[in-house]
Amino acid sequence: ISFCTFMPKLAENYTEDTWLKLRDAVGAIQNSTSIKYNLEELYQAVENLCSYKVSPTLYKQLRQVCEDHVQAQIHQFFLNIELTESLDNLSFLKRMNRCWQDHCRQTIMIRSIFLFLDRTYVLQNSLLPSIWDTGLELFRTHIVSDSAVQKRTVDGILEQIELERSGETIDRSLLRSLLGMLSDLQVYKDSFEERFLTETNRLYAAEGQRLMQERDVPEYLHHVARRLEEENDRIMSYLDQSTQKPLVSCVEKQLLGEHMTAILQKGLSILLDGNRVTELTLLYLLFSKVKGGLLTLLQFWRDYIKSFGGEIVCSPEKDKDMVQDLLDFKDKMDNVAQSCFTRNEGFINAMKEAFETFINKRPNKPAELIAKYVDSKLRAGNKEATEEELERILDKIMIIFRFIHECGAAFTSKLEGMFKDMELSKDIMIQFKQYIQNQSEPSNIELTVNILTMGYWPSYIPMEVHLPPEMVKLQEVFKLFYLGKHSGRKLQWQPTLGHAVLKGRGKKELQVSLFQTLVLLMFNEGEEFSIEEIRTATGIEEGELKRTLQSLACGKARVLNKNPRGKDVEDGDRFNFNNDFKHKLFRIKINQIQMKETVEEQVSTTERVFQDRQYQIDAAVVRIMKMRKTLSHNLLVSELYNQLKFPVKPGDLKKRIESLIDRDYMERDKETPNQYHYVA
Repeated sequence: ISFCTFMPKLAENYTEDTWLKLRDAVGAIQNSTSIKYNLEELYQAVENLCSYKVSPTLYKQLRQVCEDHVQAQIHQFFLNIELTESLDNLSFLKRMNRCWQDHCRQTIMIRSIFLFLDRTYVLQNSLLPSIWDTGLELFRTHIVSDSAVQKRTVDGILEQIELERSGETIDRSLLRSLLGMLSDLQVYKDSFEERFLTETNRLYAAEGQRLMQERDVPEYLHHVARRLEEENDRIMSYLDQSTQKPLVSCVEKQLLGEHMTAILQKGLSILLDGNRVTELTLLYLLFSKVKGGLLTLLQFWRDYIKSFGGEIVCSPEKDKDMVQDLLDFKDKMDNVAQSCFTRNEGFINAMKEAFETFINKRPNKPAELIAKYVDSKLRAGNKEATEEELERILDKIMIIFRFIHECGAAFTSKLEGMFKDMELSKDIMIQFKQYIQNQSEPSNIELTVNILTMGYWPSYIPMEVHLPPEMVKLQEVFKLFYLGKHSGRKLQWQPTLGHAVLKGRGKKELQVSLFQTLVLLMFNEGEEFSIEEIRTATGIEEGELKRTLQSLACGKARVLNKNPRGKDVEDGDRFNFNNDFKHKLFRIKINQIQMKETVEEQVSTTERVFQDRQYQIDAAVVRIMKMRKTLSHNLLVSELYNQLKFPVKPGDLKKRIESLIDRDYMERDKETPNQYHYVA
């Protein structure tokens, strides 16, 4: 280094040998050769020079020497275009990285020698860059800012990333070093990131279009998740952290944002139909990352529920299973909302809205079938489920029931009364069991009684049957117990609702109706009976008896043999106990054959529903007339349709208006009969 120009100005005790040492040391560092002198001695020499007020000259000369060296490097390695063009991109990147690493190592070594200069003179002059920053500035100015070098470097990096995205293994440490170089030199964003994001956008736009055509939705969702994971891994491995947000946004936009509607149209119903919990969870997670994603998903989710539920409700051929299908569907959607959609309140509210919409598409029928379903479950009691299971089922039914628009206060009151009866019956039976234990002659029959309040429950046709003496005696014990606590009440036994568990030979138990019980107990007293003998002994009505015998002798579990054989029971048939009866279960349930509902019964049920609703109609008419005072018939009907939440026929509205006129709540205009006036 040429320090000779200012050497005569130094104090006499410094000789030319000191400057030769410094020159040799810096030259050795730049040429990657060993330093002949002690580093501590060199450091002390710089400190002494600074103390003699030559720091400005020392700093200026050091910068010049470093710049000369960098210029020599650019001439030697990069401006020789013929040489660099002969290298492939990967070899060029490695050469570039080696040049950068050498430069960093040299700058650090030079700074360690001139550290005193860096921490005193440079630090005190805020406009001067540090020795390290000077090294970066020189490398950026003379090497990286060269257009050919910069383009070749960025091209090579982008090529390596493209190879990795296509599945090949690359040298990540090389990219980490080179991208770190661009970041340190403060050219990362302008020289690399803009081109990188443009290429990424182009790649994923094409990939999204292609894969949406080639793959099904579950496979596509997993691919998107994998791509996002890969890009995040690149950020952690070699990209600058500042790239994370625009990079992830680019992938999400091209693979998700541009295809949201197509993904949901193509695959949401498939995922929901198949209860694909994993993919539904992934779908929600991915759509939550995209602007407007969850809102779009919510709309499709709501539409799916309306469509699927509408098919359940509006298919008369499936009425038999409607309520159970609704319960299963609600359970399934609840599970999706909780497990896959993170209990998002918006999705839960959308589900409720959708259920409320589709269940009211078909007037009256869902309410009618729900009432019958509740009745059948409560009749069966613990024959089909434990008390806890039954209670859960009834709770779920009530949730479905509440979606129906105003079935009428009386109807709702009846249903709630049915639930209340079942709760009170549990308490009564606890007290009755304690009462039985205190009796002098406890029964070997365990009796369970449900107390049903008349008016809440459907009307049952009274039927007198001949019970065994043990049952009659136990009935009287319960009657004495119950009326002792509730004087003034009347108990009416309903044999059509009774059921029992019978212990048979071979350690088997039969779960049967009371009618089936009475028939089977006869075979403890004899081997064979005619249908007439069974009717006389049990007192069961003829039609009910034939269905009972059919269930015992013609069903899957044939406890009785019928002679002659056949599917139907006829007068003159004879029955004997099936001694060859076998079954794999310990407790065998023999279902009673149900009588089909007649058209008259369906009409009667519909009429009862309307009777419950008529009070709602009356109240709405009076409320409207009280506010408007005078109104034409057509306007009144229009207002009623706006206010009533359940479907109603114009003829039914007319009947209610006439009834209110008869009861002096309103009157017709004397000159215009089609106009009404409110009567205060």
